[in-house]
Amino acid sequence: MERPIVLSCFQVEQALKARRDGLARVQISPDLGLSMVAVTLDADGIRFPQGTFLPWRELEWIMASPQSCFVVEDGSVRKIQAFSEETNRFYSLMPTEWAPTLLVSGVPMHRIKDTDPHADTLEKIKTISPVVGRVLDTATGLGYTAIEAARTAEQVITIELDPTVLEIARLNPWSQELFENPKIVQLIGDSFEEVQKFEEASFTRIIHDPPMFSLAGDLYSEAFYRELFRVLAPGGRLFHYVGDLESRSGRNVVRGVARRLQAAGFRRVVRRPRAFGVVAYK
Repeated sequence: MERPIVLSCFQVEQALKARRDGLARVQISPDLGLSMVAVTLDADGIRFPQGTFLPWRELEWIMASPQSCFVVEDGSVRKIQAFSEETNRFYSLMPTEWAPTLLVSGVPMHRIKDTDPHADTLEKIKTISPVVGRVLDTATGLGYTAIEAARTAEQVITIELDPTVLEIARLNPWSQELFENPKIVQLIGDSFEEVQKFEEASFTRIIHDPPMFSLAGDLYSEAFYRELFRVLAPGGRLFHYVGDLESRSGRNVVRGVARRLQAAGFRRVVRRPRAFGVVAYK
């Protein structure tokens, strides 16, 4: 199945510059930087190798929308965004110079200052390496964590609260392995409830990267941490994203998180500032 063309200002900038320079061909990415193809230019627009044509007005709209990613459909483009009636939240895909991030009601769900979502994910994974055995990812989002964990783990179970988020992920070129890798098992539901269904000591690693406290306070509770402790195998490790540990709000959050993790049974909680989180050991 041919994947759709997905563009942002970072890609169309190359085509617009080529037009200004009077070029007839230019290399641009049809998938937000994952690959490159040669497109041809004429007075009306650009044509991709498989025949898809986009007029200049569509490219100019993309260039004027730096906070949005666009999917190409029938010679025009539409923003990758959706409103969820289930959670009453608005989701959109926001480009960076590398992997895009998910915006939830305008708030980015990955670190993008002095980094990018892909590098951010690698920092998180590194804190609990080697990532082996059966892994639990408590918040799917765009699937970056599950995808990276599945490179070395035997199996990754990933949980997403809102199906609308997965609709966004399906259009994101960087998320495709989430749907194609047989080692990744997706569950739809509330992590607070879904984790209670797992058997004791059934995971060797857990990655807990929840939305901010104001959106998912129960995922920061001692009751939830006790469930994570229960399903983690002896000797297992949990990475918990909490935000910038050096900021005033981050210092307050991490103190409470560490206290509740230890109350839940974790024997040691170690700060990991580069990954903006902590690692808890069972």
